[in-house]
Amino acid sequence: MTKPLADRIVLITGATRGIGRALALALAHGGAHVVATGRTQGALEELDDAVRAAGSTATLVPLDVRDFPGIYRLAKALDERHGRLDILVGNAAIGGQRSPLDHVDPAAWDEILAVNVTANWHLIRAMDLLLRRSAAGRAVFMTSGAATNTRAYGGPYSVSKAALNALARTYAAETDSTPVRINLFNPGPTRTRMRAQVMPGEDPMTLPTPEQVAETIVPLCLPSCMETGKLYDYRAGKYLEFTQPA
Repeated sequence: MTKPLADRIVLITGATRGIGRALALALAHGGAHVVATGRTQGALEELDDAVRAAGSTATLVPLDVRDFPGIYRLAKALDERHGRLDILVGNAAIGGQRSPLDHVDPAAWDEILAVNVTANWHLIRAMDLLLRRSAAGRAVFMTSGAATNTRAYGGPYSVSKAALNALARTYAAETDSTPVRINLFNPGPTRTRMRAQVMPGEDPMTLPTPEQVAETIVPLCLPSCMETGKLYDYRAGKYLEFTQPA
């Protein structure tokens, strides 16, 4: 039986844990070759074993997404080896410092914007040509309801995700006439380490698992996905409309 993602090359940032890892395995089950980035070599090797057990293959890339030159080195390597990129998933993110805005440490502010926004901009700059070489390039960026549902003490994270939304939607508009499709995905509260750090008093057993969430992301990565510039919300189970100016 032909797998829906056979021969597709997928790059996932932050692929060693949580939703990123679950999605890497879901796409591997679909037949994709997974290019996985992460900061921990041991976790990457464990993912490689799991991908092989799923019947696919992986390329392991130890990379902190704040290493912007490293993103361009990766793009060059993908160009030399594959000549294209079929799926890009901008998943790596941090929750950042929870504090009143006037108490946020400047270094913490710079870090969350670097990881959640600027790294994704560099990914777009580095990978755009490779995505355009695919017959059906797809990109998914992981966002959050915090982009619009702002709350006290979560300003840096909210600002970073609002900026990511604008970044992805701009990229979608700029590629609208090409075969490349760009979308955002909001997983909502999920049973991940980052969620536990942000909400330590929450019962994780009340939340969906990364595996459940990942299965919903897979359709956005398929060649059959024709939507672009949209936000898919896991809890709503549908695309949500962005408010357009009159």
